[in-house]
Amino acid sequence: MAFSTYDLTVPPLIRGFDVLTTYLDRAAAYAEENKIDPSVLINARLAPDMQPLSAQVQRASDNAKGAIVRLTGVPTPSFPDTETTFDELKARIAKTVALLKELTPAQFEGSESRIVEMRFRGGMQKLSAATYLLQVLLPNFWFHVTTAHDILRHNGLKIGKADYFGKLDFID
Repeated sequence: MAFSTYDLTVPPLIRGFDVLTTYLDRAAAYAEENKIDPSVLINARLAPDMQPLSAQVQRASDNAKGAIVRLTGVPTPSFPDTETTFDELKARIAKTVALLKELTPAQFEGSESRIVEMRFRGGMQKLSAATYLLQVLLPNFWFHVTTAHDILRHNGLKIGKADYFGKLDFID
């Protein structure tokens, strides 16, 4: 079975955003149940030099939007990083998922031969689309989902590996 660039990009990103949305729903309920100001969780970070939960969601969104442009050439809107509530973060996820759902496999045709230019360590570097997808996009996207998981878990939310996996598409 062959996988297209679309198959390796859009469905996994949407799946990750589904996981993030579930985390945010559960975090909001956790904050309410435990009388925690939601901003405490939204601004929580694992280390002083790491970005907070809100930025993890924003960077996941930026990664997905960047992938659309780099792999298809389809422009995406800029989203300012102004989200300060769970609902605002969920709205950003929903806008990003809507962009992903508008894409078709045909828009990714030929993307495997694209050259992707990105700024790394202060300079522009060129990558093949495959290198970008497998060594930059997906690892970076899942890094931010994992970091959101870890921030919330560190702050007491009862989530684990099964939550991170989300709904699996089992064969009947």
